[in-house]
Amino acid sequence: MTTSTAPAAAFARLDVHHLDRPEGRIAYRVTGDGPLIVCVPGMGEIAASYRHTVPALREAGFRVAVMDLRGHGESDATFSAYDDVAAGTDILALIAHLGGPAVVVGNSMAAGAAVWAAAENPAAVSGLGLLGPFVRNAPTNPFAAATFRLLMLRPWARAAWLAYLPQLYPGRRPADFAEHRAAIRAAMSRPGATAAFARTTRTDHSLAEKRIPEVSAPALVIMGTADPDFSDPRGEAEWIGEQLHARVTLVEGAGHYPQAEQPEQVSPALVAFCREVTGA
Repeated sequence: MTTSTAPAAAFARLDVHHLDRPEGRIAYRVTGDGPLIVCVPGMGEIAASYRHTVPALREAGFRVAVMDLRGHGESDATFSAYDDVAAGTDILALIAHLGGPAVVVGNSMAAGAAVWAAAENPAAVSGLGLLGPFVRNAPTNPFAAATFRLLMLRPWARAAWLAYLPQLYPGRRPADFAEHRAAIRAAMSRPGATAAFARTTRTDHSLAEKRIPEVSAPALVIMGTADPDFSDPRGEAEWIGEQLHARVTLVEGAGHYPQAEQPEQVSPALVAFCREVTGA
């Protein structure tokens, strides 16, 4: 296990801002100075999933913004769409608001949103850091996928997700995992949040996949070799690497959140990539 809960406490002290969007507001935090990095958590997660990543990027000389997905964390749950394209439009809006271009770091479904954004507005996205990425409807166990869809229906979606979350950390869990999961529970307890989460679970990643040929930004793929969301994590990372001409980093034994499980390996890789892309 990681040995300190200090990153979570420091992240919690960052001010929360809101960006007005059609139908609601997107929450974000921003810290540091320098070239812009926008970090986006995955489905069912909150901005604090990057609590170990933000300090490393900030100390390396970057301005780091972390946004919550629609209906997640402290973002509103008032939207009519919660898919990759919707999240991609929010990413581009935040970059425009803060002054881009930006390297976009996306975890899980946010990687698909980042790919869509990079194709939609190449001038706004200078690089892509993709962690445990869903950029297509990747091969999975059909029975497990069907069971997951059933569990993610209301009214038990919140309880099912919180029970499932530990399985996504098959290696070592962060020292503050219990507190982090409690923060996710609190966020999902907000009015409308669980319903928004349930809708997010039905995202079709083919909308991101078909934009892959349009992406020109350099990319880094980071995949945990034990990520239970993929039937073949190594194979999926290699496929994405080939499609995006990306560098691939495999984190041995890590699951779906390598940035939280093994920040000592992931953060330096992200810092080096961001420096290379931005010239910082």
